[in-house]
Amino acid sequence: MPAPEDALAQDARRTRTGRWQMLALALVCAAPVIASYYSYYVVRPDARRSFGELIEPQRELPAAMATELSGEPFDLGQLKGQWLLVSVAGGACDELCQSNLYLQRQMREGLGKDKDRIDWVWLVDDGAAVPDALQPALEQARVLRVPADELARWLAPATGHRLNEHLYVVDPMGHWMMRFPARLDKTNAGKARSDLGRLMRASSSWDRAGRGDG
Repeated sequence: MPAPEDALAQDARRTRTGRWQMLALALVCAAPVIASYYSYYVVRPDARRSFGELIEPQRELPAAMATELSGEPFDLGQLKGQWLLVSVAGGACDELCQSNLYLQRQMREGLGKDKDRIDWVWLVDDGAAVPDALQPALEQARVLRVPADELARWLAPATGHRLNEHLYVVDPMGHWMMRFPARLDKTNAGKARSDLGRLMRASSSWDRAGRGDG
């Protein structure tokens, strides 16, 4: 039978080994994402002229419950596994909200074969009803009601602007990593779509269409 001090030493070594193994596993899992960001922002010279603003440090998707328009609960963690193009607005959806929804759809469609790797998401930050006339246009969108305080802990507008003025990009690990300029319009939406296209190309080696396959 080993002496008590030998047993304690063995336990300590096993603990240290286990921690290093966990760290190594975490690095292996994160390596493809890190590599794609490196390719996008460092290797590619045009990355320095990206239209969207890189968020640093990135903010992780909150562990919170949302609600679908049907009233069914929805765990926000289920959004992981796909790139997300996100807008925020009240349910009444004013002119700016409708413009953002239109641009989200157009930018996603503009990605061609890569469009299935990114989800179009509208996060409703109040209890107002979504107009019936808007429903047919949202067939391809994921619409969720999320408490405004939860959104404020995750997303943030540029100084002097409001949350509903921007479009936001979230990576498949649930990290908010880019914010497009406030009040995007048809004139400069092409620049934002180009950023999305570069992100799709930079992540193509590890990310595949279909949540959970990336």
